[in-house]
Amino acid sequence: MARIAGITLPPEKRIEVGLTYIYGIGRSKSLKILEEAKIDKNKKVKALSEDEVNKIRQIIEKREKIEGDLRKEVTMNIKRLVDISCYRGIRHKRKLPVRGQRTKTNARTRKGVRGQRIKKIKDKKA
Repeated sequence: MARIAGITLPPEKRIEVGLTYIYGIGRSKSLKILEEAKIDKNKKVKALSEDEVNKIRQIIEKREKIEGDLRKEVTMNIKRLVDISCYRGIRHKRKLPVRGQRTKTNARTRKGVRGQRIKKIKDKKA
């Protein structure tokens, strides 16, 4: 059972995919890490030796910002945008799409359920 950065990697997955379970590591970063550690990307997580896991752990600690530190940095970046009241900060504050998407039709994920829809649901319950 491989445990890196406080995350238990799924034993049945290939190590290339298993590393992506760590917040801040995607496929390309996982490939670079495995290449540097000289580990086969097709190897299953359960087949890794303790030495290989330690190698991966050291590379990640040395090079990458992951999990809590990365989440904190992202949160602080958003807070900074909101504090200086730039356009992106205002969009975050109003819970609207930030990157120029249209909002007349779409954007339901960000805006939430329509107001009329909520009324209909309440009327049905009453």
